[in-house]
Amino acid sequence: MSVKEDTKTDMIGKALGLLVLLGNEPKGASASELSRQAELPFSTTYRLLGSLTRDGFVDYEPDGRRYHLGLRVFQLGQRVSNHHGFAGTSRPILQKVTEGTGEATILAVRDGHHHLTVNKVDGPQMFRVTSDPGYLGKLHTTAVGKALVAFAPDDERAALLEELDLEPLTDFSITDRDAFRAEIEKIRRQGFALMDEENEVGMRAIAVPVFNGQGFAFASLATAAPAFRMSVEELQAVVPLLKDAAAELSARLPQR
Repeated sequence: MSVKEDTKTDMIGKALGLLVLLGNEPKGASASELSRQAELPFSTTYRLLGSLTRDGFVDYEPDGRRYHLGLRVFQLGQRVSNHHGFAGTSRPILQKVTEGTGEATILAVRDGHHHLTVNKVDGPQMFRVTSDPGYLGKLHTTAVGKALVAFAPDDERAALLEELDLEPLTDFSITDRDAFRAEIEKIRRQGFALMDEENEVGMRAIAVPVFNGQGFAFASLATAAPAFRMSVEELQAVVPLLKDAAAELSARLPQR
């Protein structure tokens, strides 16, 4: 490889690194913040962001001087999802759950220290759940995230229990590591994960794992609803429906 080709490859890697960092920032980030996180010179970061913005991979918000992932990243993500069968195959199953609950149904996979929403079917109610496909969320504050941690392979679960940043999103978020370990053990015993206003005040969700052939979760499936519309007990009554749907997804979806 020539020096010119090597330099080009290095710049592509840096640009991809900036996209990954932006994917972890739902509210966006400034060029200086990204420069610091990527450990790149500001001039290099600014130039790469300009190129990514021109090509549609990044959006720039002039008022707040912040960058966000662009539409082209979402389009590529949807193509990957379709290629792996998640979107087309899972949607009828999610729709069936939503018909049974009247609430939103969410399918998520783990992406490092976050969960990634890969498909969602909204309920007929006016109040809409905001976890759309492509959304990256916390593992420790969400039902889908906690289910993914609880039923991950033993070594991965142990690492996550030690490494996750237990940043609070509401006053109900779990921030104590021993309490989080206890929560994960409880989820493993009962077979489902509950989120009670830990990720967003006024919202509840319940999730079950979608198992692969080795008995580990390669995805998780959840029902999410406003707290005023579904109590914890009402959510728990949905678990058999979710488990049936998860078993169907396990049989139909390509497993990672």
